[in-house]
Amino acid sequence: MMESKGCVVWFTGLSGAGKTTTAQHLLQQLREAGARAELLDGDELRAGICKGLGFSREDRMENIKRIAYVAGLLARNGVIAIVSAITPYREMRQYARSAIGSYIEVYVDCPLEECERRDVKGLYAKARKNEIPSFTGISDPYEVPENPDIVLNAHGSTVSGNVVQVCSWLAKSGYLPAREGELV
Repeated sequence: MMESKGCVVWFTGLSGAGKTTTAQHLLQQLREAGARAELLDGDELRAGICKGLGFSREDRMENIKRIAYVAGLLARNGVIAIVSAITPYREMRQYARSAIGSYIEVYVDCPLEECERRDVKGLYAKARKNEIPSFTGISDPYEVPENPDIVLNAHGSTVSGNVVQVCSWLAKSGYLPAREGELV
């Protein structure tokens, strides 16, 4: 098992931006290198510990509080907790940063048009027909992070290139051992 310092790598961005895909690849890369890592996916968590929460601003905030609590527990126990959650409001991300000492904000930047093109579930089309209320990016805002730790270009870069960027940042910041050829 590789020695790593616990932290929370929080992927934020629009639905369809590539948060979960990038997070899954990062998880695989970290585990293959022997790091203790877990993925907390927003969609999966809504079916479990966040079940029953809607999409009002208050429910979304409660959703983020629950995710931050679990992620913080993992990080305090030496795990690299990877969170993939839209987290649309700045106040949510500020809450997570203040609640988690080792919070790394990763903004997955992808144009709305590209997110809509990628949408295999048809959520954006339903939102545009007003079939889904309070849909982030359409009828509810996504507040772009002002000072994320890492910005990934999900439209012009490859997933593997973005994973290398995150791993390099983690190594340079002391969360992973910086050994030649291991993760970066």
